[in-house]
Amino acid sequence: MFCYQCQETIKNTGCTKGGACGKKEQTANLQDLLIYVLKGIAVYAQKAKENGIKDSGAGLFTARALFATITNANFDDQRIISLIQEGLFIRDQLKEKSGVSADQTLYDAALWHADEVSEFYDKAKEVGVLSTENEDVRSLRELLIYGLKGLAAYTEHAAVLGFEKQEIYEFIMEALVSTTKNLSVDEMVALVLKAGKVAVSAMAILDEANTKTYGNPEITKINLGVRGNPGILISGHDLKDMEELLKQTQGSGVDVYTHGEMLPANSYPAFKKYEHFVGNYGNAWWQQNKEFTAFNGPILMTTNCIIPVGDSYKNRIFTTGLTGYPGVKHIPDRRSGQQKDFSEIIALAKTCQPPQELEKGEIIGGFAHNQVLALAEKIVEAVKSGAIKRFIVMAGCDGRHSTRNYFTEVAKNLPKDTIILTAGCAKYRYNKLNLGDIGGIPRVLDAGQCNDCYSLVVIALKLKEVFELDDINELPISFDIAWYEQKAVAVLLALLHLNVKGIRLGPTLPAFLSPNVVKVLVEKFEIKPIGEAKDDIEAMLAGV
Repeated sequence: MFCYQCQETIKNTGCTKGGACGKKEQTANLQDLLIYVLKGIAVYAQKAKENGIKDSGAGLFTARALFATITNANFDDQRIISLIQEGLFIRDQLKEKSGVSADQTLYDAALWHADEVSEFYDKAKEVGVLSTENEDVRSLRELLIYGLKGLAAYTEHAAVLGFEKQEIYEFIMEALVSTTKNLSVDEMVALVLKAGKVAVSAMAILDEANTKTYGNPEITKINLGVRGNPGILISGHDLKDMEELLKQTQGSGVDVYTHGEMLPANSYPAFKKYEHFVGNYGNAWWQQNKEFTAFNGPILMTTNCIIPVGDSYKNRIFTTGLTGYPGVKHIPDRRSGQQKDFSEIIALAKTCQPPQELEKGEIIGGFAHNQVLALAEKIVEAVKSGAIKRFIVMAGCDGRHSTRNYFTEVAKNLPKDTIILTAGCAKYRYNKLNLGDIGGIPRVLDAGQCNDCYSLVVIALKLKEVFELDDINELPISFDIAWYEQKAVAVLLALLHLNVKGIRLGPTLPAFLSPNVVKVLVEKFEIKPIGEAKDDIEAMLAGV
């Protein structure tokens, strides 16, 4: 295996014997093979498009399959093999529709066939990341593919709620096909930036899906304590799963708690009506072994961010959607017009002890763009009066590295006239600190999940408009971004598309960026690694 798609990759070069995430060699190779098959689908989908044939089914499948390869999403070889088999079937259907004759030469991923499952393992060893020999070409191709994985995740979330855009699927196909061609560096960089543009579109449609379905998030005090009833803990990102779980547990005597990136669900009006929706339990994804053990009740993992499952809770954790783990019970996808069936989880919860309390108190959430723009006049006045000197965007991911304490130190030591804008699980490094407020405006404004970084973009563009500026980089905003996996890569590309410059990125620069690609990003966008917290604070306050 060779995998370097996440921030924790071994020695910041690549995982070769097993993933830092816990992924086994065989699983990593099968995920590479799935990407290879998706390239074959894309080749024929593009040929079909040239013949006037559109196939959104292939587009959605490709987005879902890309999502399944994101870090900490699916560790289950059999589930990945099933996706490969389905992909081969879709590819062959597209081949027939495209009218391409068998003797025409296409990319070999479009020509490969398998008769036995054993052939999957053999082929998987041939098609990994290192099959592209040129380091810079490999770097740009992988940067594009990882960006695709992130925007595909957002696209899948929106599709679950019935919101889709054909243009997003078409770009995914275009981008995958591009990785099979010998393009110039300029052409590859242009596609990477186009991925950022499409990522903005994907986040926008997901924002529309969430808010039209569940209402605009509101300023909300979120409970951190527990009650005396048995509970179910829901983690991940899928709000549809959240809705259906709340409906099915209503009146059952079982409480529901959020964990990790599901925290922002507490701020949606549609969920507040449920009296058995208690609040948030625990912290970011990487602490789940300890926190899932203490919870006592069943856990539902709705999307990525599952880690190797501990024996202390293995018999009470469930996966659903594109998430999977060997030996863990999986809740099947909903059938058309029906809900998922969570009855087994609810029945198990009734036999469990109530959660062990980890902490007490409250935190405030709900500062997505609609809520912040409602405070726009107050915020603008605070900026004009000098009460707010600078905004620091500290969005993104959390992780295990001790170097991530940097973000806590930055939050603790920023002057009291600064506001932190955040989204994603990076917030767990500072969202429980008592940082106070500025004229009633909390100093940490949490927009929500990682996909809600879109809200931060909307806020920044609105401030640019209000202050009548020509360039987003003229705003008193600095970007100090934490990254871990591929959804954060999509957010980064979105910011680059918007020509945001001077982004600090940490705790390390991505291993998949070759020295020459880093040089391009530094020259064009002034991307820089994080440094010491004190030095970076001084530089950001000076607008550097």
